[in-house]
Amino acid sequence: MSKRKYGLALSLVLAAGTLLGACGTDKEKTTTSKGGNESEFSLAMVTDVGGIDDKSFNQSAWKGIKDFGEANGLSEGDGGYAYLQSKGEADYTSNLNALTRRDFDLVFGVGFMMEEAINTIAEQQADTNFGIIDGVVDQPNVASILFKEQEGAFLAGVAAALMTKSDKIGFVGGMEIPVIERFEAGFVAGVAAVNPDIKVDVKYTGAFDKAELGKAEAGRMYSSGVDIIFHAAGGTGNGVFTEAKERKAADKDAYVWVIGVDSDQYDEGQVGDDNITLTSMLKRVDVAVQDIAELAKEGKFPGGETKVYGLEDDGVTLADSRGAIPQDVMDKVEEFKKKIASGEIEVPEFAK
Repeated sequence: MSKRKYGLALSLVLAAGTLLGACGTDKEKTTTSKGGNESEFSLAMVTDVGGIDDKSFNQSAWKGIKDFGEANGLSEGDGGYAYLQSKGEADYTSNLNALTRRDFDLVFGVGFMMEEAINTIAEQQADTNFGIIDGVVDQPNVASILFKEQEGAFLAGVAAALMTKSDKIGFVGGMEIPVIERFEAGFVAGVAAVNPDIKVDVKYTGAFDKAELGKAEAGRMYSSGVDIIFHAAGGTGNGVFTEAKERKAADKDAYVWVIGVDSDQYDEGQVGDDNITLTSMLKRVDVAVQDIAELAKEGKFPGGETKVYGLEDDGVTLADSRGAIPQDVMDKVEEFKKKIASGEIEVPEFAK
């Protein structure tokens, strides 16, 4: 072989090797997801306790992950979208680490209890972007996501005050933390805006994954004359539904209602041909997740920033009541919604 031909052949080999090496090592290049489709962006989440089928907070976040993945041609698995479930706080750090090692571009932590874990992992893994829902982490590769829960809860309070027959309303919260206190404050303010004489029975159970505690508290409230309970208690709130459904099953004429939280919990209230879900205060975690993911995909990830979602950007709202709430009441709720969105009414974040 002539020197010229040998040199040309060697150049081609080196060029091919360089291309292959680049494809195999550059994380920003195209990756292949489970199922064979190709994407240049992947995302995942770590759940708080309760899992993706909690009919509430985690489920809404997972919906946002899946909707984004499907809209962008991703498949579930590495290189696409995925989740890891936490059974307790001890799982947060290891789950976040595991997803980072699997080269996901964006990893969400669901719940304020993950603040410390995300702060630690984000500092160690500067090349990965993270999102913390309901918490604030001051790191350049972390987007903090908060909601104006008080605004949506205010509307739930208006609806409850206009629908109660006993003038006794209940609120069951999970842990007594700022995010749940915002639910309480908004709900109580909404009730008072309609009728300041209505008292709201407020109780915190201290847990988000103890349905038996929610059931016990709902039983006490209903027995005391409360006819509508708004829960902001995650999986603990499932017990509130159980208690209401049992009472409705025992007495078809029983006037007992539950206002769901985070996701539309209409299906949770089904009792034969009846349904005890009055409405649900939607906390659009799915909307926020998709928004942050889209920004990250476009190279506009809001690292180091805190984004707050409220009524004006559809971050919170009320679900369709499927006829449980009459139109005249819904019209009144809509009036308050417009006043909040315009700034005419400023809803308190904390109960007095």
